[in-house]
Amino acid sequence: MTAVTVVTAAATAAMAQDTFRVFGTTATLLLTEAGPLAAARRLADAELAAVDLACSRFRADSELSALNAANGATAGISELFAELLSVALRAARLTDGAVDPTCGQALAELGYDRDFGLLEPARSVAPAPPGALPGGPPARPVPGWRSVRLETGPPPRASLAGGAQLDLGATAKAWAADRCADAIARQLGCGVLLSLGGDIAVAGPAPAGGWRIRVTDDHAAGPDAPGQTVAITSGGLATSSTTVRAWARDGRRMHHIVDPATGEPARSCWRTVSVAAGTCTDANAASTAAIVRGAAAVAWLQDLSLPARLVREDGSVQTTAGWPHEPDPDPGPGPRPGPGQPAPPVPGT
Repeated sequence: MTAVTVVTAAATAAMAQDTFRVFGTTATLLLTEAGPLAAARRLADAELAAVDLACSRFRADSELSALNAANGATAGISELFAELLSVALRAARLTDGAVDPTCGQALAELGYDRDFGLLEPARSVAPAPPGALPGGPPARPVPGWRSVRLETGPPPRASLAGGAQLDLGATAKAWAADRCADAIARQLGCGVLLSLGGDIAVAGPAPAGGWRIRVTDDHAAGPDAPGQTVAITSGGLATSSTTVRAWARDGRRMHHIVDPATGEPARSCWRTVSVAAGTCTDANAASTAAIVRGAAAVAWLQDLSLPARLVREDGSVQTTAGWPHEPDPDPGPGPRPGPGQPAPPVPGT
């Protein structure tokens, strides 16, 4: 995941920051000006509440839950939910199905059937063996994104075939970050960075030197955690990881990135993949797909000219398409520069 860093000592005085909980994770809102912070937070809260009501898998009153319970019947849906579904189907198409919105049942059978904070932490348990789910049925491929029928209308309608159950976790949070950042920049006229659990979108004028972001395995890690600091001025940056959003089930370790071909947690050579793209939505789709694709992800990302940082299980790093080289060695903990130099990093998520 990623942590946000303040750019310079001079810029810090003018910036404003707010940190809050949403979607079962930590959000960080940074503005280039302090004055609009309260208004920006109100805008973000309203947008995020609407997205949660549309597509939370853990709310009985969400549109996603209603569609999952419709037994294949066609249901009327809101324009917002239609857009979220359209984004998920686009991600599936562009990743050749590596990112698939019909992983809902697979995730539930893996034990991810409630808010992540309510699950048993994985800690030091072994990965689940392939081919079987602990205490449940044999693993199987997910129904597939082509089982989702979306009629954009008006009015929009949708249906699910073949017993498909939706989970939009691979796209909805990143899309919400893009939507909120764009709305705040457009309506309040300031530069904005919004991180939702490490899915980062920026909009409006960036601070001098860009938004500096600490890329680590864990979005909740401190600024001295192993990783790399990069800067972006537009678009988005997302990190997908098998190390953080993990839980234990019947003594076996599970994680939330499902391989649609097996219905199991992806068995990848990468523990973490970070991607920069024109939007946070595209960055997150690519980083998730890279975990699923494994070693083949390097050539795929290169072909798409997507800058990425891929971390293997042993901690070694491979980069693609112009991702900046890491300093060697990593400076790690220690004294920070004084005024006029890059300021001390502060955790952003």
